[in-house]
Amino acid sequence: MITKLIDPLYRLRYIALVEGFSFLFLLFVSMPMKYYMGYAEFSYYVGLTHGYLFVIYIFFAIENLTRGRIEFLQFLRVFIASIIPFGTFFNDKMLKQQQEKFKTIKTV
Repeated sequence: MITKLIDPLYRLRYIALVEGFSFLFLLFVSMPMKYYMGYAEFSYYVGLTHGYLFVIYIFFAIENLTRGRIEFLQFLRVFIASIIPFGTFFNDKMLKQQQEKFKTIKTV
């Protein structure tokens, strides 16, 4: 598990899934609870958590861009997907292919 966390693309894929789930939880659970049931505090904490996860996600995306693991257009795709519901899940296949590409380069 520790060796996986060393790989920047693995970290990006992992945080993308966590951030994606937090975004969906915010949209489909927390916001209805806020506006239909009056639980504003719950929405505040879920939103705060999602905000922190979003910042970490963008940080990891920038890290992969600067290390040359993803190209600029892929970075834009990763960024745009973060603001669209279910978007981060669609990028997982592309990020996994990039991860496999760098594994083969590393082993050769």
